[in-house]
Amino acid sequence: MKIRISLREIFHLSWPQVLMMFFHFWVGFVDVLVAGRLGTNVQACIGLTTQTMFFFLIIGMALANGSVAAITQSLGAGRRDRASRFIQLSLGLGLVFGVMVLVLGYVFLDNILAILHLPALILPIGRYILTVYLLTLPCYYLLVLTNAFFRASKMVKVPLLVMAVIALVNTLGDFGLGLGWWHWPNFGYKGLAWSTFLSIAIGVGLNFLILFKTSLLNKFDLPSWKWIKKALSYLIKVAWPSGTLQFVWHFGYVVIYGLVASLPQKNIYALAGMSAGIRIESFLFLPAFAFNFTASILVGHLLGQNKLAEAKQAGYQVLKIGFGLISALVVLVLCFLKPIIHLLAPDPKVAVEAFDYLKYNLAAIFFLLVYMTLSGALLGAGATIYQLVVVFIATWLVRIPLAYVLGHVLLKTPAGIWLAMFFSMLIQAGLTFYVYQYKDWTRFKLRSKMIKN
Repeated sequence: MKIRISLREIFHLSWPQVLMMFFHFWVGFVDVLVAGRLGTNVQACIGLTTQTMFFFLIIGMALANGSVAAITQSLGAGRRDRASRFIQLSLGLGLVFGVMVLVLGYVFLDNILAILHLPALILPIGRYILTVYLLTLPCYYLLVLTNAFFRASKMVKVPLLVMAVIALVNTLGDFGLGLGWWHWPNFGYKGLAWSTFLSIAIGVGLNFLILFKTSLLNKFDLPSWKWIKKALSYLIKVAWPSGTLQFVWHFGYVVIYGLVASLPQKNIYALAGMSAGIRIESFLFLPAFAFNFTASILVGHLLGQNKLAEAKQAGYQVLKIGFGLISALVVLVLCFLKPIIHLLAPDPKVAVEAFDYLKYNLAAIFFLLVYMTLSGALLGAGATIYQLVVVFIATWLVRIPLAYVLGHVLLKTPAGIWLAMFFSMLIQAGLTFYVYQYKDWTRFKLRSKMIKN
């Protein structure tokens, strides 16, 4: 008999994650707000270096996604010991890779800056911010992983609490160290970078404290090497397409930033406008990310119980609720769009570019919701290979070539690049819906015969 997931359960899982994503949004919003007060050059740099930071987090996010699939399905099947061992294994891998990426980032820092095509005027600022961001990586890796563990265990209020603390510390640091408020030392853009470092370090410390006080990790029960090899096999099966997807997606954004930076005119204004526009647009990402997380949790637990039809139905139920919420948020943003833009972009020329960016990307937000929600369901099943194929097609076969043609050849303006982003998201949503509806993605679930204990 089919069991319909209740709206109450979806709401219970979703609202803390929507609020958690609001605090994520707030961190980026305050960074850009304060950067705008420090000058257009700083604001342009913050957007580009922040996007690059996400690129460095690719392996951590891939491990987190693999962990979510393994932990949700283990808990759904009533295998708490197996879930705990996956947590320990993922933490060890996260720490190793976090340090590794930090070292490689420093070794190849000049090459990374060359890829970003930073104008000479803002290169020293970008170098300093990126250097501090690299120091943050080990803590950031562990933060991403521990938040994923709590979500997978349906303890969704823990990441909410921790992100609220991170947002508070970052806000105080940005205004205090960045602008010298409250008689704090005024470090300018350097203060923004160190505020990020401090807030992430405090956040991961809180997560570990809570992790050790819960049944998720109340003791270390190191598994045998035989178990580790089997567990690694499943984690890699889920994580490598997810990691490659993150590379394809975020490197695609870096290329988009590069295409904007290399425009023959208004490039710095366009970069700053894009940074401001993304922060406003990210407010509408809140339900998209929250429902992505909710879909992965519900689908993973249902597949662990071997309820395949109910798992597929759950993805569509979450999507329906997402449409309602995001419609309300779009109306809210449109009502206050101009004053918000001028708050984030006090320079009139930057404000014009931010408004132009948002015209196209707000129109694509409903397509983004389809992609995010249904891809979250695919993640819960471990079917990340489908996500990779979809994102590769939409980003590298549509978005990047079209952005170059429209932005640099035909229109020769930032608007050509924004238009390419809109069309690519339309295609990405359509392909994701096709995969979810017609492909047998439940076959990627973790089966008991793979890992017996």
